Amino acid sequence: MEKFPMTKAGFAKLEADIKHLKTVERPAVIQAISEAREHGDLSENAEYHAAKERQSWIEGQVLDLEDKHSRAQVIDVASLSGPDVKFGASVTLVDEETEEEKVYQIVGDLEADIKAGKISISSPIARALIGKEEGDQVEVAAPGGSHIYEIEKVEYK
Repeated sequence: MEKFPMTKAGFAKLEADIKHLKTVERPAVIQAISEAREHGDLSENAEYHAAKERQSWIEGQVLDLEDKHSRAQVIDVASLSGPDVKFGASVTLVDEETEEEKVYQIVGDLEADIKAGKISISSPIARALIGKEEGDQVEVAAPGGSHIYEIEKVEYK
């Protein structure tokens, strides 16, 4: 059975998502189904069918998230250290061409969110960074073209 590497924060979010689906979304859709039933003929009741579809989606999400929860391999990033980049590291990069500074944290596939600065361990940037140290230059072949970055800082927080 495949394990999913995950930070403590990602694991907590996963647990919160499961709890939200079970304690908020599930009761709300049950209420919506109940109200739709009161409107009579179920064969032509769009509200009822929409609520049943929503219920099916919620139950599927719960099963999927619980499966991922059971296979999560939680890694305590705070206990990691060292000069080289590995899972959980927050890496400050400087684009050699534009001098633009970016900070990324390398996380598991399930918790990646580029807008929040969290990149998947399997992304081209993360794969290029793993094992490198502060001061190293890294060439990243990305779909938008190749970029060269300098690693300015590596920290584990």
